[in-house]
Amino acid sequence: MARFVRVILLLIVIAGVPLTSTAQTGLNEIARAVKVLDKNFDIADKNHDGLLTKQEAENGPVSFIARNFDAIDTKHRGVVSKEDVHAYIATTLMRSSQPASATSAGAAHP
Repeated sequence: MARFVRVILLLIVIAGVPLTSTAQTGLNEIARAVKVLDKNFDIADKNHDGLLTKQEAENGPVSFIARNFDAIDTKHRGVVSKEDVHAYIATTLMRSSQPASATSAGAAHP
């Protein structure tokens, strides 16, 4: 449980999420989703080595990991750990919390 709390705090810090009541509600949803994902990771990990192969992810109750396996497996090891999944989620949250630049928003170039 302490590791789970550290992951959530890491996500808060990395994403720079303001702790308003609306953000807190969103944060609670993220925390709940990560907790379920961790539990389902353990179910999918058939050999209990703390790592998921792509096949284990595809055969287990972790469709998020199966769909994003190649992006999560940044070291190209053919397996992902919970830490890899948490890092992917944090990176994704960071990207989604950053405002679009003028260029990417389709602003006219001088």
